[in-house]
Amino acid sequence: MNSFSLTLPAHIDFGRGGAQSAVDHARRFGTSILVVRSASAAFAGQAVTALEATGARVRVITGRGEPALPDLTRHLEDCAGDPPDCVLAIGGGSVIDLGKALAALIPQPGAPLDYLEVVGAGRALDAAPLPMIAVPTTAGTGAEATKNAVIGVPEHGRKVSLRDARMVPVRAIVDPALTDNCPGAVTLASGLDAVTQVIEPFLSARANPVTDAICRDAIPRGIEALDWLMSEENPEMRDELAYVSLSGGIALANAGLGAVHGLAGVIGGRTGMAHGALCGRLLVPVLRANATALEAARADTSRMDWVLRVLADQFGVPKMGALDALQDWIDGHGLPFIPRPDPDLETREAWVDDAAASSSMKANPVVLSTDALMQAVSAACAAPHS
Repeated sequence: MNSFSLTLPAHIDFGRGGAQSAVDHARRFGTSILVVRSASAAFAGQAVTALEATGARVRVITGRGEPALPDLTRHLEDCAGDPPDCVLAIGGGSVIDLGKALAALIPQPGAPLDYLEVVGAGRALDAAPLPMIAVPTTAGTGAEATKNAVIGVPEHGRKVSLRDARMVPVRAIVDPALTDNCPGAVTLASGLDAVTQVIEPFLSARANPVTDAICRDAIPRGIEALDWLMSEENPEMRDELAYVSLSGGIALANAGLGAVHGLAGVIGGRTGMAHGALCGRLLVPVLRANATALEAARADTSRMDWVLRVLADQFGVPKMGALDALQDWIDGHGLPFIPRPDPDLETREAWVDDAAASSSMKANPVVLSTDALMQAVSAACAAPHS
């Protein structure tokens, strides 16, 4: 057995009604609380009111879309003169990433680019992050359990990570009730991200026995729950998908991801397409590419075979038709395609070349050729205009 280590939130609270404890937990760290929230998260407003009722000084930042370096820099400047005692992030994965980035960077002496991977120096944090509590309101990224924050850098057309093991939230409060009645399009995109994030760590070259156990349990749960929720609202299935999202965060933080996320970081930075939809569109083409490459290399295909059997069972088809069935299901529910690159500006090959250096690509179970990756991207893209 290969050696491994695990990075986890110090505390995980899972269950309906659990979000009500967020205020008390935040107040234990002090009187000055920075609340980072989604505009649509009704619970965030309730939490701010409750914090103020305790006498806390509350500053509120509303995240809009996926966090980008210019906005992050502005928020850091606003907080520089009066740093909070604690950061409480309530919202989707993008909001939690923004909260984690602020908690990490507010105490640092350097500029954000000193610590960002790929486009910056990527150096380790000089000081410990502020205590950070994550309360997700969507089931997708599992950011409440990860040690990184994804930041868009428009100047470079990339999404890159700020990463440090100390960035894992001190407490993850996963209350599935906050995801009830989430719009169908959001459920689809974020749910496919959650499913991808338990499939890729299971197939990862860095998988370990603990993440294997988590993913083997979560993969069938996630596929069944998402299939159900796209037909009708169901609280039990919301619970399942929230659990799968949390499981994915734990798994990816400790086993890595793969080519889906390696490509998504680049393509998302170029196109501005939402991360969950990108992962959903890339999932089947990348699984096909991996299956083909594993067979060609005469490598162990047992993990891929297991994933295909789970998909086949869910959709009631033979194993050889599992990926076609999943792709038909995704198409049938209207997940947006990836826009094709403007040939006057760049090519699919440029996307693939830039993705090659990503940490996610390095964890892929098999090395994929440039041609294989280009074919996967092409399959995930919208048809060219006639």
